[in-house]
Amino acid sequence: MFSIITPLYNSEQFISKTIESVIVQTYSDWEMIIVDDCSTDQSSEIVKSYMTSDDRIKYFKTSFPSGSPTKPRNIGIEKANGRYIAFLDSDDLWAKNKLETQLQFFEDHSVAIVFSNYEKINEQGIQNNRVIKAPKIVDYKKLLKGNVIACCTCVYDSSKTGKLYFNNQGHEDYALWLEILKKGYFAKNTGLVSAKYRVRNASISSNKYKVIFWIYNIYRENENMSIIKSIYYSFITLSRSFFKYFK
Repeated sequence: MFSIITPLYNSEQFISKTIESVIVQTYSDWEMIIVDDCSTDQSSEIVKSYMTSDDRIKYFKTSFPSGSPTKPRNIGIEKANGRYIAFLDSDDLWAKNKLETQLQFFEDHSVAIVFSNYEKINEQGIQNNRVIKAPKIVDYKKLLKGNVIACCTCVYDSSKTGKLYFNNQGHEDYALWLEILKKGYFAKNTGLVSAKYRVRNASISSNKYKVIFWIYNIYRENENMSIIKSIYYSFITLSRSFFKYFK
C-alpha cells in the first residue's frame, strides 16, 4: 500500500482537485492521510465530503496551528499503514499513472526513493510549459549539490529505511532525502512528468533568502560539514536553484 501524506491549511480552492488526482490513480491500493493544521476556511468540510464515498481518505487535525507542513506530515507518517510513503501537498496534482509507474522501480533493492519530473503551474492552474527535469539516478554525493527531488513527486520505501520523519527545520524535505541516501541507497527518477507543482506567492519556501540559510544549516548541522564545505555546497545549490526558479 501507498500512504499518501497531505498537509492541509486553508486550501479550499485547491483540495478538491488534489484529492481527485489521487482517486483516479490507476494503482488503487492506497490511503490518503490528510492532516489539517487548523484551517479556518472550508477545507475540512470538503475533505469530509470525499470521505463519505471513499474510505481510503482519512482526516486528522493538529491540536494547534503549527505554521508549517512539518508537523502535519509527521503525524501523517505516524498514522501511515502503507509500505510506501508518498507526499502530496494540498494544492498540487498528480498524473493518474504516477503510483503505478513508480512502484516497479522499487524492485531494485538498492532504490529507497522514487521520484519524477514535474511541471510548474500558477495559482490559477495555468500551464506554461515550465517542466523541471531531474537526473535519472541520484546518490548521496550528487544530492549534496542540490535538491533535485521535488516533495510532491517523492515516495520512499519504509520497508528498507524504516519510518523516517521530518526534522523541524527549513527545507526539511531535502534533509530527509539526504538522510535516506546517506545510508547507501539510491533515488531513481521515472523520467516522466508525474506531478504539477503549484507556485504560490505566499508559500513558505518563496523567500529565497531564508532558503539559503536553511540549506547552509543542513550542511553544517545535519551533515556535519566544515564552514568552507558548507559554503561551497550552498553556492552550488544556490546556483542551480537560481536557474530552476526562472525555468
